[in-house]
Amino acid sequence: MALIAYDNADAAAFEATRHLGDDALGAWREAITRHVDPRPGMRLLDLGCGTGSWSRAFRAWWSAIDVVAVEPSTAMRERAVVPGVLAGDAAAIPAGDASIDAVWLSTVVHHITDLPAAAREIRRVTKPGAPVLIRSAFPGRHDGITLCHFWPEAVTALNDNYPTVSTIEAAFAAAGFAAAGLEPVAQVSAPSLQEAAGELRREAHTLLQLISDDAYARGAERLRVAAQTATGPLIDVLDLLVLR
Repeated sequence: MALIAYDNADAAAFEATRHLGDDALGAWREAITRHVDPRPGMRLLDLGCGTGSWSRAFRAWWSAIDVVAVEPSTAMRERAVVPGVLAGDAAAIPAGDASIDAVWLSTVVHHITDLPAAAREIRRVTKPGAPVLIRSAFPGRHDGITLCHFWPEAVTALNDNYPTVSTIEAAFAAAGFAAAGLEPVAQVSAPSLQEAAGELRREAHTLLQLISDDAYARGAERLRVAAQTATGPLIDVLDLLVLR
């Protein structure tokens, strides 16, 4: 799986700019615990874990659970901030049948080329009733995403390349899952727009890689100008889709 290559340049940019701060993580912790009971001994699968920032957060929050971190990209695994990241992807998860209590996919579902096959594989490894939590941007639900304000072409890229909520729900329904929730979660992505503009790396964002160089340059200039006068933290809103 991968809509983009996640080679060394992509992985380095992701590692440098895409790890969320405590404010953003706190909002997601609240959302996750509405659907996951982090009891001792449970196994949480972080599928497509990237450089492992979510796995690190899960282990810090809930030290008594077993976090299984899985990532297909060698470059990402080499930069992992947690030990023991396993090679694998949504089509071949390195876990036994009915061995997983919950699954987390963060900004990864758009990289899965065969959603029905992935849903069947996730069904194989999960226990009955285990929640699957998908953190993502979805077509038609982009109003709270900063990139889409400065790069309108990113909206087209989102609509053309990312699966809709209904597409995901249908694929998982065929594998025996039912929709259990969809909620927007507001996160502090950066202390300020100025800081976000200064640290921006195109390689770290799938949507920015899917637009033209000219479109990227125009959006970067719009961001630079807006950052000169913007005040307050940068807030983004992504969705949490839950299936069981």
